[in-house]
Amino acid sequence: MMSSSLAAILGLAIAIFLIIKKVSPVYSLILGALIGGVLGSGSLVETVGDMFDGVKSITPAVLRIIAAGVLSGALIISGAAEAISETIVRKLGSRFVFLSLALATMILCAVGVFVDVAVITVAPIALSLASRLRLSRPQLLLALIGGGKCGNIISPNPNTIIAAENYDAPLASVMAAGVLPALVGLLVTVFLIVPLLRSKKDVCSFEDSGSEKRNKSLPSFWASMAGPLFAVLVLALRPICGIVIDPLVALPLGGLVTLLATCSIKSIRESLDYGLSKMAPVAVLLIGTGTLAGVISASDMKDVVIGWLGSWNVSGTLMAPLSGALMCAATASTTAGATIASASFADAISATGLAGVWGAALTNSGATVLDHLPHGSFFHATAGSVYMPFKERLSLIPYESMVGLTLSLSTILCSLLFG
Repeated sequence: MMSSSLAAILGLAIAIFLIIKKVSPVYSLILGALIGGVLGSGSLVETVGDMFDGVKSITPAVLRIIAAGVLSGALIISGAAEAISETIVRKLGSRFVFLSLALATMILCAVGVFVDVAVITVAPIALSLASRLRLSRPQLLLALIGGGKCGNIISPNPNTIIAAENYDAPLASVMAAGVLPALVGLLVTVFLIVPLLRSKKDVCSFEDSGSEKRNKSLPSFWASMAGPLFAVLVLALRPICGIVIDPLVALPLGGLVTLLATCSIKSIRESLDYGLSKMAPVAVLLIGTGTLAGVISASDMKDVVIGWLGSWNVSGTLMAPLSGALMCAATASTTAGATIASASFADAISATGLAGVWGAALTNSGATVLDHLPHGSFFHATAGSVYMPFKERLSLIPYESMVGLTLSLSTILCSLLFG
């Protein structure tokens, strides 16, 4: 029987291999957990128990993520998401086109839209602008992805919810901790990283712009923002005045306010169906992720990793983003990466003296560094949004990683200054 840490790593490697081979990520994670657990403990009963414990630990977060689908669905179905993005692009104009596109995607993610859905929502507007202004497709997509990553660390999206849950930190506080790093990441993305991709090899043409005539009457910007702002204010009551309203309640209320403010209450059933359709796959993925997290937590892997980092005199401030980066690289998913990292290492990282809010924020930012690798769905969804070939999409990976590193380094600096 091999050591439990080596067995857990082997189980993780098996899961990664199967995911790369296009096997269902959920079954890949469950099988990897089962193999790793049995090899480490020698007991099938004990392994299954560890897997169940891992799933139990993330059940509250799964419920909150499903609840978040109400807000996400309301934003998309009511036209609020499109109204927000179009308003930002129109106000900033063509002079700051990359800033407007990145900011639009960032705000959509920040108010609770999934990062890939945010990119897909803004992409038609972006392609229409690109066809007129002769913009490079790689620059275009990088701006959208960069803005999405920035918004994703300050949003009530699954990755932030799960990190806050595992570090026992208020969700609103974790979201607030990422605001300054997100703004830094936005500026660095638009003014430093996107210009590195100056190329005329692939200029968007009108024919493939995917632009469509929009006959739909969109709600106003402030009506569209009413629901997300309401949800954030309700969540902020806990750190501000000690009134605890769980995201399980706050996020659906935000969705209801969105539908009322945009006069779309008749679309409530469609919004619920859409939101659930987007959140259900994530919830199921988290079950698979939880089984692997349970096996890793039961092994001595975290002790080995912490000992290794300790030999380098690495504090919890660095352990948190490193664990997030490693696990998101393994799963090519911000949500799965944040789940495994926070479930496996939160206790050990908190034991170093790092506050739970900053532990969650650092793990969350670290989970954006390599979540765009080709064995994940984000890579393919974003490529499809701008009709980008596989090889060309691969070329963006180093630049996307720069965005994630910027977010992680900015969050580290903020934790040192304000933690």
